[in-house]
Amino acid sequence: MHIVIIGSGVIGTTTAYYLAKQGHTVTVLERQPHSGMETSFANAGQISPGYSAPWAGPGIPMKAVKWMLSEHSPLAIRASQVDWPMLRFMVMMLRNCTVSRYDINKSRMLRIAEYSRVMIDELRQETNIQYDQRTQGTLQVFRTDKQLQGSKQDTDILDACNVPYERLDVEGCIAAEPGLHYVRDKIKGGLRLPLDETGDCFMFTQNLAQIAQGLGVEFKYGVAVQAIQTANTQITGIQTNQGLMTADSYVMALGSFSPQLLRPIGIDIPIYPVKGYSITVPVTNPEAAPVSTVMDETYKVAITRLGDRVRVAGTAELTGFDLRLRNERRETVRFVLSDMFPKAADMSQDNFWTGLRPMTPDGTPIIGATPYKNLFINAGHGTLGWTMACGSGKLVADLVAGQAPAIDMNSLGMDRYSFANKVRT
Repeated sequence: MHIVIIGSGVIGTTTAYYLAKQGHTVTVLERQPHSGMETSFANAGQISPGYSAPWAGPGIPMKAVKWMLSEHSPLAIRASQVDWPMLRFMVMMLRNCTVSRYDINKSRMLRIAEYSRVMIDELRQETNIQYDQRTQGTLQVFRTDKQLQGSKQDTDILDACNVPYERLDVEGCIAAEPGLHYVRDKIKGGLRLPLDETGDCFMFTQNLAQIAQGLGVEFKYGVAVQAIQTANTQITGIQTNQGLMTADSYVMALGSFSPQLLRPIGIDIPIYPVKGYSITVPVTNPEAAPVSTVMDETYKVAITRLGDRVRVAGTAELTGFDLRLRNERRETVRFVLSDMFPKAADMSQDNFWTGLRPMTPDGTPIIGATPYKNLFINAGHGTLGWTMACGSGKLVADLVAGQAPAIDMNSLGMDRYSFANKVRT
């Protein structure tokens, strides 16, 4: 079978790898000159199944108001960019800010993420892929007693899903991350997820693309997809700036840009681009730097060790597809690094970046079939694209091939949104 994959970020690339492993002919269309050049390029660097949780949760509406009034806010909404997709996304997200919806959504996300953990372990063993990886867990740091107490809801779900974790006091946090001893007076405790991993997602995506090429995958770079052609309930081709591309089946893995191509053919999925920022700085004092990933719960910023570098990523900005670099966001991620690990890195050499996270209102990605018999979706992973990439790629590969997926796919597809299917048959 010949499959065309639209998009070569970490999601599209892993999907291509698993389809090629099954023996299919695979072509990947990517507008950039290389794989992983957009959202996968300089993300937080985490593979964090245990930290998989929706942004929509109890108390978030009130927190959002408070955040937007703070100097280093984790959230920004650009009023000048407000449109119908943004309003719909916010309304749907608010509807998911209940205890019951949070529990359901987190359990769905953990289902994918835990499966993905198994798949990336197998991938490493099979290919020896390198990406500045570390397998030393994730530490979520709480600055207040209220945050510490509020973590019980998450640990209850982790218990239900049999995900190991460690509750740590201040000394336990410092034992896990010795660099925190400089700021022991600023933290109250933490939650450590020992099976989580870190690494460079861009390096992973680039190296996996090379491995996939070795399996016969053809990556067509510099190809911009313009439209999807259909007839009845079939996709008949992909119109690009280099002509019409045809195949037996197609996979949409274009992240935040997926709805733009799907809407004209009657598929209306609520994926919205939530803008994030990061800086990458060289380590100057290894003993004072993080050994893995530290999540600052107050500012919603992740600080990750990548070899001789530190990646600091966070903030959520609702501003459509605007990719302008805003200095106030740079100051926020710089502040968190200097506040948590003040002696770790050379801040004068920070490499500032922004990318668009493809978010769904309930946090769970959209994985699976569509009303078109030969079109599948693998998009909407938000901040957890790399965390869920290998699992999602394998699930979609199995679905395309007509094989039974290894996990329950209930409520992981577009069918959980009643309005999404507008296809006329």
